[in-house]
Amino acid sequence: MDIPFLNRWQARHAPARGITVLPDPGSGGGTTGSDPARVAELLSECELLREQAAAAGVELDDSPASLARLDQLMPRWREDDERASWLGNDAGLYLGTVVLLTVPGAAWEVWPNGHPVIRLAGGREVDVVELGHSWAAEGVPELSAVYSEIAEG
Repeated sequence: MDIPFLNRWQARHAPARGITVLPDPGSGGGTTGSDPARVAELLSECELLREQAAAAGVELDDSPASLARLDQLMPRWREDDERASWLGNDAGLYLGTVVLLTVPGAAWEVWPNGHPVIRLAGGREVDVVELGHSWAAEGVPELSAVYSEIAEG
């Protein structure tokens, strides 16, 4: 539907980029009181990405090989800024989930502003959500290449 004032508003307000993890009200308000297993479970859902991959015949089994399969998908979502933004979030969270499950010492870290990143054993933080947005919008960096760089240390 073409609604002129809505089209102008959407042109000025780009789709939101990123995700915020809010503390559990019972945790005392800080992220340190959050249950890491619960945070990991919530961040691993990636529903839209999993649906998009399944529709293309790609199974996301939380393995490094599944990242390479994602890199091969035709980027039909790029014409839809809102869909690309959501897929960017999901792609970053999925990348983080694979790293968390396969790289020793990796853990989700939630910055004070609620932004989730992966913290590696050596202390390096990787903004996987930003990397996911770049992948969804431009196809680079490839998720499998980012994973390889992280896994190699």
